[in-house]
Amino acid sequence: MAIYTGSNKHLGGTETVTKRQDFFYGLVQKNVLITGANGQLGNELRERKMISNNPFHFIYTDADTLDITDKEQVRRFVDDHNIAYMVNCAAYTNVEKAESDQEMALRINALGPENLARVAHEFDIRLIHISTDYVFNGTSDTPYTEKDATNPQSVYGKTKLKGEEAVLKADPSAVIIRTSWLYSEFGNNFVKTMLRLMNERDRITVVSDQHGSPTYAADLAEMIMVILEADEKDEWKPGIYHFSNAGATTWYDFAQKIKELSGNTTCVVEPVTTAEYPTVAPRPAYSVMDISKIQNAFHVEIPRWENALQRCLNKLQAASN
Repeated sequence: MAIYTGSNKHLGGTETVTKRQDFFYGLVQKNVLITGANGQLGNELRERKMISNNPFHFIYTDADTLDITDKEQVRRFVDDHNIAYMVNCAAYTNVEKAESDQEMALRINALGPENLARVAHEFDIRLIHISTDYVFNGTSDTPYTEKDATNPQSVYGKTKLKGEEAVLKADPSAVIIRTSWLYSEFGNNFVKTMLRLMNERDRITVVSDQHGSPTYAADLAEMIMVILEADEKDEWKPGIYHFSNAGATTWYDFAQKIKELSGNTTCVVEPVTTAEYPTVAPRPAYSVMDISKIQNAFHVEIPRWENALQRCLNKLQAASN
């Protein structure tokens, strides 16, 4: 990824390259610890690293190679590998199961991030921690800003908020990125589930009264690279940020767009209400987030969700051929 001056960086590979800086050439590579590396975002960071010119060496870990709930293990790993940055993609993300598995959700979503933050502060390491729109209760009708009050309704949301609070208390210089409705060509997610069901069934029903913003994990990975690269120019900007693709939709309209862009003409997608599709964990009725802060701070233009979805579908199609 090139760094640009004088104008905004367009995420998603949509920019026209007019100037390439040689800022990174000749610099000693710095080690970046990626936790939760086998998840959607971790895999997209692998992809992004392979096509980027930057001074970073990524070290990928998951639960089987690094237990973030064990502070001393984290400390030894960081010391042994001379870590300069951490990107915490590890999380307990099963929203339904978290309701009955609160202890494990709390360990992974709160204790783990706290350990990373404490070690980051001790070793003067830059930390980027990934959080969620589920920290809000969903009663708003305008996009949530970073200054809006949090009030999570689910165990998942509550544990993620505790993780945010623990990170900022232990390491005030950390960056926290809240994201929403994450999907990619990797792992299990709404887009891949819809594609599968649309091929298997003549009719599916999708909730139409929950509003949010889809996030293509590839664009979030690119945003993380922008933040890392900004620090190489002494422009580290700690705090909480919101990131999703631009624009808002409902799960139903998201599914309809997946059907349209994938070319499916056989499956009928029908709307249902949240009341008609009960879940164990409550979902926010509205979790659209204002993304202007991160755009202004790092001079980026974030693609609309429809554009991002098309790019993901193109990659999935190419992979299946």
